[in-house]
Amino acid sequence: MQWTIVGVVKILVVDTHSHPPVFHAGYSDAVAKLRRTLGPWGSAGIGAASMVGAGAFYVWSPAASLAGPFLLISLALAGVVALLNAITMAQLALQHPVSGGVYHYARRYVSPRAGFLAGWMFMLGKTASAAAIALIAAQYLAPDQTRLLAALLIAVFAAANLTGLRTTARISIGLVSIVVVVLLALMVQSPWRMPELGVSSEVSVYGVAQSAGLIFFAFAGYARMATLGEEVKNPRVVLPRVIVGTLGAVLVLYVLLALALLGSVGVEGLAASATPVADMAPDSWRLMVVAVASLASLGSLAAILAGLSRTSMAMAQEGDLPSFLGLVWARTSSPARAQITMALAAMTLALLVDPLWLVALSSSAVLSYYAIAHLCALAQPAHERLAPRLVAWTGLVLCLALVAALPWQSLVVGALCLALGVMVFARVQTYQSRGQIDEEP
Repeated sequence: MQWTIVGVVKILVVDTHSHPPVFHAGYSDAVAKLRRTLGPWGSAGIGAASMVGAGAFYVWSPAASLAGPFLLISLALAGVVALLNAITMAQLALQHPVSGGVYHYARRYVSPRAGFLAGWMFMLGKTASAAAIALIAAQYLAPDQTRLLAALLIAVFAAANLTGLRTTARISIGLVSIVVVVLLALMVQSPWRMPELGVSSEVSVYGVAQSAGLIFFAFAGYARMATLGEEVKNPRVVLPRVIVGTLGAVLVLYVLLALALLGSVGVEGLAASATPVADMAPDSWRLMVVAVASLASLGSLAAILAGLSRTSMAMAQEGDLPSFLGLVWARTSSPARAQITMALAAMTLALLVDPLWLVALSSSAVLSYYAIAHLCALAQPAHERLAPRLVAWTGLVLCLALVAALPWQSLVVGALCLALGVMVFARVQTYQSRGQIDEEP
């Protein structure tokens, strides 16, 4: 623990005058860079853990309250949007396997401003996701001390990420394996029946679309693999296959889980439940399911924090955020300052904001991020495209439609955050033009 405490202090206060900044910590005099340490299984593990996390145990209740018996239609819509996004991300990652994901793609194909907004919306959405996931895990573990425990969990997993991405991958693979096995066991013993579809005055097309927007929160993890592109071995081959393959597997899992929930808990019970997956389990399994839900949340938390730090690092190294965030810690090849900064932001949200609002804000920001990804795919030359332009056009329209369907409060908050991002970008550009960028923390 000594090196960790001392290292964190040094990371936060060490002087930096180069671009990008590097923390040597007495271990190396060479410029620290990210290393390609992830193989296909590590990449898939991080992506799966990002998706099969808190969302799989939380979104079904608010989604069912909006869509009623049409929950499966909402799931299908969210799944189609996620699949279109995954195809676009795979196409872009094949050509540009670098840290930062859509941030870099948008800078290349659209404009520096579009790149900044993509990165900004990703940081906003995933910081909200991290806070929501920590709160959901804490709710299962300690309902009376939810917010304090959530902040502590974020701090612990941010510290784990400081040791390197291979540690994150091992944690992710271990946790997601346990979660998937338990979910499959639950589904095997659950009754299976389709909900009765019929006209209901309480369910509207808008409600189904809103439900799909919330369910998308449970899918929003495959982009994590693209943001880690600079640390993946043979990324041009691995990333497209892993992104699409992992999403496909998770989509099948969610369809089976939704059918099992509807069959065992029912639409009304699902809409009223705070712990729907636990309610599906036999009484003797309930404690185990609560533990697994917590593990799933923690796995996705670790993966999200890793993706957040890489995007903010990439933005700092391009000059779109303060340069001290671009530090790479030579000892562990991790973007240490970015990791600590984003963890502090997530801890603040976890202490102050309700998880349902965090989920809605996350979905709004991340769907906007993917909309920009589709714009990038549309701008790619023909020889770089794997899929027809119709895929990107359809994905763009559906992403914007789901954003519009989300609760108006989340749209207002998202619009305000977007406006703040535009102001930050303009300010940074002004300082850059004057040659007065402050590289100190």
